Amino acid sequence: MPTNLARRAALADAGVAVLAREGARGLTHRAVDAESGSPLGTASNYFRDRSALLAALVQRIGERLAPDPAVLAVLAEHPPGREAYAEYLRYILQRLLGDAPLALALFELRLESARRPEAAATIGQWQREAFAADIAFTAQAGLPGGAREIALFHYAIDGLVLDRLTTPIDPQTGTDEVVDALVAAVFGPAGG
Repeated sequence: MPTNLARRAALADAGVAVLAREGARGLTHRAVDAESGSPLGTASNYFRDRSALLAALVQRIGERLAPDPAVLAVLAEHPPGREAYAEYLRYILQRLLGDAPLALALFELRLESARRPEAAATIGQWQREAFAADIAFTAQAGLPGGAREIALFHYAIDGLVLDRLTTPIDPQTGTDEVVDALVAAVFGPAGG
């Protein structure tokens, strides 16, 4: 089995680009080879079948979307409260919207998970880990709310990201304004 981690990451990045541009139907080993500029058969040497390729893409997206520990440390130093929560949500949005093809690929994988059980297992595990990391961070930072509130924010942020990546409902309203409204909706009005 190939162990060149840099080549594996480059192939996974090529797969992310193909997935974002072409959707799940366009994601083939041959397309990944072409996107990466590799000889035919390279991707299949690293990812033996479609399930392995999808798992590698989930892993790579997770690596690329992982929060910067230094940024989390700064966020954790903010006084606990609604504004700190809003800053944390803004940081999540920054990571997702800062690399639109990566976010599009993530949505494509989520859609693929509705069709393929092996994709559902892989993406589901990644989502559970991301959710647990958010719970751990908010508890460590002393932010308000718990698992229920974090789940509500995940639902809302996913919808906001999808909206901004596709055809926005209201392109004039900035994401910061949306985040402030979400925090107010979940935690109630400021001072209330």
